Amino acid sequence: MPASVSLSGLTWSTPDGTPLFTDLNLTFGPERTGIVGRNGTGKSTLLRLISGDLSPTSGQVQVTGTIAMMRQDAMERPDDTIADLFGMRPALDLLDRAEAGLANADELADADWTLPARIETALLRCGLSVGPQTPLVTLSGGQRSRAALAALILAEPDFLLLDEPTNNLDRNGRGAVIDLVRGWTGGAIIVSHDRALLEEMDAIVELTSLGAARYGGNYSAFRQRKDAELAAAARDLAHAEKSRADAARRAQQASERKARKDSAGRRARAKGDQPKILMDAAKGRAEASGGAGVHLRDARREAANEALSAAREKIELLQPLRMDIPPTGLAPGKTVLRLDGVTGGYDPARPVIRDLSLTVTGPERIVIAGPNGSGKTTLLKIITGQIIPQRGRVNLMVPFALLDQHLGLLDPARTLHENFRRLNPSANMHTAHAALARFGFRAADALRQAGELSGGERLRAGLACALGAMPPPELLILDEPTNHLDLDGITALEAALTAYDGAVLVISHDEAFLGSLAPGRTVHLGK
Repeated sequence: MPASVSLSGLTWSTPDGTPLFTDLNLTFGPERTGIVGRNGTGKSTLLRLISGDLSPTSGQVQVTGTIAMMRQDAMERPDDTIADLFGMRPALDLLDRAEAGLANADELADADWTLPARIETALLRCGLSVGPQTPLVTLSGGQRSRAALAALILAEPDFLLLDEPTNNLDRNGRGAVIDLVRGWTGGAIIVSHDRALLEEMDAIVELTSLGAARYGGNYSAFRQRKDAELAAAARDLAHAEKSRADAARRAQQASERKARKDSAGRRARAKGDQPKILMDAAKGRAEASGGAGVHLRDARREAANEALSAAREKIELLQPLRMDIPPTGLAPGKTVLRLDGVTGGYDPARPVIRDLSLTVTGPERIVIAGPNGSGKTTLLKIITGQIIPQRGRVNLMVPFALLDQHLGLLDPARTLHENFRRLNPSANMHTAHAALARFGFRAADALRQAGELSGGERLRAGLACALGAMPPPELLILDEPTNHLDLDGITALEAALTAYDGAVLVISHDEAFLGSLAPGRTVHLGK
């Protein structure tokens, strides 16, 4: 039987009882399917329901074949190694005991002597030349993503479940993911906002507040059909609104005509110009005709209202997303940051940053570039004081805001409002609500717990907390800021940064985003 994933009548709600999926029906075959939609529509949750990490409130998930999932935020213990990520530490420990002559006959029968070579091949296929005992904490975010992909390759499942697989990856890493997906012969269900990756899909499933819709073809085909559907729905809505307005106008005109006739009839009866029997007959005919007219107008008005409701149900009502950063007034000639001969890193014996000097003046926009593992995130930690340099000096001369890859600034157990007040102690309640609202968290949304948000929502919340400080930060330090954002969120962030008058130091492998940022220069690491 061919591999498949089937969702039947699937219903699931968030911990606070908010329905996310209601009676969802989807089927996935041995093809590559991209999952798209705004942040918070349940894309990652859908993968977790398919993988069995979550159980549906009602309905069924049926999987034929084997599945393996790559998550956005895999939980790691401090001593975890690549072998743990692969789930192969016990098997590798057995081989070590066998080589030392410490394994018994039953254990030797279970030993897989091809495993080390297969792990090495999978890692090399993803651009990593490291051993299985390498601690995960020594790898960059991009290298961990590569290792997670290698673990999927080794597992050889019937279905790949990938959640934002190109996040944190450099150009070569993104290319490796695309090559993997392009050559994958089994099924793949991929949550992504990476347009280049989505072009490799055989089908697109869009999640919205209206439910799920499936489109055959890649992202370009989906976008073309989606735009056509939205245009048709907008035309239907406009026609339905006009029809209802016309029905209301005709009803009003008929009501006014009847009122005039009734008034004329009352005046005629008052004069007594005609016999009473004729006047009563005329009144009866008018009332009968008026009653029939009222019923007809009511039917037409009801039909127009039903048509309008049906047209509205086809269009998702979306609040336009904005990210507004208050002006900083940073002077063009002011020194923002100075690095003098800085050397440092996690390992004193092998510092990844060596003798780096850099001066940022005024509202410059600078990109920190380099392959995964070249020390980009390490450099940001040195600049912000999280890592003390071995040599050289760091002078950070203005208020700054840092948004890291893992959004470590947010306490998952606190609400967004509490997180904002914790990170910005001088802010009052009004200031906190206003800052969160600028990033799309209005009213009750500000009282949601950070740990309950989707990846994209957490990023927006992190931006709100980091950029909403008073006075506004004159330097933004952003580490992969478009990771986990949906396409609307990226557009809003690009617009906000275009209007921002402070300095920006950014790490990003999103070429379209960098083009919008229009950096003045690039600092290359790892050369």
